[in-house]
Amino acid sequence: MSLLHNSLRGPAVATVLAALALTACAGREERPRLAYEERPVELLYNTGANRLDRGLWNQAVDYFAEVERQHPYSVWARRSILMTAYAQYQANDYAEAISSADRFLSQAPGNPAAVYAYYLKAICYFEQIVDVGRDQAATGQALNALREVVQRYPDSEYAKDARLKIDMVNDQLAGKEMTVGRYYLRNGDTLAGIGRFNTVIERYETTSHTPEALYRLVEAYLTLGLNEEAKRNGAVLGFNYPGTVWYRDAYDLLTRRGLRPANAPAASEGRGLWSRLPFIGGDESEDLERDKDATLRPPESQ
Repeated sequence: MSLLHNSLRGPAVATVLAALALTACAGREERPRLAYEERPVELLYNTGANRLDRGLWNQAVDYFAEVERQHPYSVWARRSILMTAYAQYQANDYAEAISSADRFLSQAPGNPAAVYAYYLKAICYFEQIVDVGRDQAATGQALNALREVVQRYPDSEYAKDARLKIDMVNDQLAGKEMTVGRYYLRNGDTLAGIGRFNTVIERYETTSHTPEALYRLVEAYLTLGLNEEAKRNGAVLGFNYPGTVWYRDAYDLLTRRGLRPANAPAASEGRGLWSRLPFIGGDESEDLERDKDATLRPPESQ
């Protein structure tokens, strides 16, 4: 949906496009900037919005910056800061987008559009999450930012989207714990592995990784000869996830040790949804979760 005002379509926009020529800045700028020529704020803003609608993110940033430069104390200037943040986000300039969103919040914390600034910051962190084999600093930042959206604006459409992404982030954090726990098991550090798997169960029990975490606890406790602990975790697994391959494997392990659980495995449901969750590696899953068309657009009116 275009952000241009109907009254400014056509010749007026064409005029401002011709009037605002691009000039290079003697090698100090990575891209040309707009030559200064004073123009009505509405024309500048709507030309930036036109560039935004056309996917010309850097040009949109330039026009919104010109609004701030020529009309620094207007309501259009504050609106342009938020639109700048959105254009920078679309260009994957996440650090710049976060900085612009913070600038908007510092200048207009009580503005009705402040919710969008918080939301956009959270999305910027969310889209920087990497697969579980790498550092998860952005994951923690995303979780905190998404929670802030929910806490500050619980009834907003942005909070609804944030809640969905919080579930994804928690699954990511659980996946990281599982990756480290498996590493410990493979290298004979069973107690350290048990600590990681218990963390998944205690902090991320609603994620898709819980069945495997319970199975790994059965496996680890049997390795240590702690049969009762193994049997207890196997019972929890069988009660809550009787149809998973993880319970079938745990049932076989326990049965071979003479610790057959009371409940036999149900019809197999596979190993769960983990292979279709975000950030586990592979271009397809990353493209799916970083689809910018799914990100809510800025409010048109503030």
